[in-house]
Amino acid sequence: MELKRVVVTGLGALTPIGNNLEEYWQGLISGKSGSAPITYFNTEKFKTKFACELKNFDPLDHFDRKEARKLDRFAQYAMVSADEAIEDSGIDLETVDKYRVGVIWGAGIGGLETFQNEVINFAEGDGSPRFNPFFIPKMIADIAPGNISIKHGFMGANYTTVSACASSANAMIDALNNIRLGLCDVIVSGGSEAAVTIAGMGGFNAMHALSTRNESPETASRPFDATRDGFVLGEGSGALILEELEHAKARGAKIYAEIIGGGLSSDAYHMTAPHPEGDGVVAVMKNCLKNAELKPEDVDAINTHGTSTPLGDVAELKAISKVFGDHAKNININSTKSMTGHLLGAAGAIEAIAAILSIKYGIVPPTINHEHQDENIDPELNLTLNKAQKREVNVVMSNTFGFGGHNACVIFKKFTE
Repeated sequence: MELKRVVVTGLGALTPIGNNLEEYWQGLISGKSGSAPITYFNTEKFKTKFACELKNFDPLDHFDRKEARKLDRFAQYAMVSADEAIEDSGIDLETVDKYRVGVIWGAGIGGLETFQNEVINFAEGDGSPRFNPFFIPKMIADIAPGNISIKHGFMGANYTTVSACASSANAMIDALNNIRLGLCDVIVSGGSEAAVTIAGMGGFNAMHALSTRNESPETASRPFDATRDGFVLGEGSGALILEELEHAKARGAKIYAEIIGGGLSSDAYHMTAPHPEGDGVVAVMKNCLKNAELKPEDVDAINTHGTSTPLGDVAELKAISKVFGDHAKNININSTKSMTGHLLGAAGAIEAIAAILSIKYGIVPPTINHEHQDENIDPELNLTLNKAQKREVNVVMSNTFGFGGHNACVIFKKFTE
């Protein structure tokens, strides 16, 4: 069976550095930090008092009041970015075969705020189980693709992948394989997350996972820097329209890039810590290259997982050096989490979008906030520090890893006939 080719025909982004695709890209290439003091709740007693929240997002700009009340923020974000991607793709919703259009989405946590608030309300009540009837439908992770499909009538494959921070990368790989096998013509894929909450911040603080650089939140996300002290929690959503090539050509669609490979692996090591030598990361990048039928020297750029944690950054860069050898020094390596923070289950989607746009515009966004060289990191690696760099990008890899040892990697290539 000959596998079908899959291309990207639409993009949508709702991020801490831009509320649509164009704003997001401009934020990336200008090196904009999305980190600032938290506005959603009182952080007086929290170790970390900042995060990468969305700026100037009002759900009532997108939903009526009744509908907004039925949707957790993570589902609101999903629907907004999916709408942008669908519009960007130019798909005619009146003529497309909706039985051949699916939605495969990623969310590592789902409706955390809804769960938190319902439990708080119960604990502060008289003990009667008076829960909101929308509690469960708002909370469950699969409700995001469910609502996207309901709104647009898409009747193909519809589900959520959950693999912590690798969730939306897993979703894109599932979407790629569904289209390759001829099961769908078009899939709306991506991920969303809204974990900047009391429970989210408190939980990650308890793990000592978050930066506590409260005196300078805008510089707290500093991947690869010797003084990094943890990640900065972010929120938002990214959506991609993946489409079978002939289907896209038949309707005259614009094509951003071709998605040519996806790889998966497990660290099989620890619940939260990466393997110190990056063994699982080596495996996932090799698996992805094999799936894409590429050699290591074909890769021009890598958008790393790069969370700004002391262990994770070093392990990933060690793995890159092992896989790419001497060619690693020719690759533009970056971490856009330095600007957006870590969007957990949505990270893979928004970082894939950044990777795709680097192909389109020939610019690799920077890794900002780098001031101190880490003696454990090879100084000859080009980490695209502090300023965007222009270069031709024909092939770009995007890495995403999740608690539990879940590793996912996708590769995009400049489209040619």
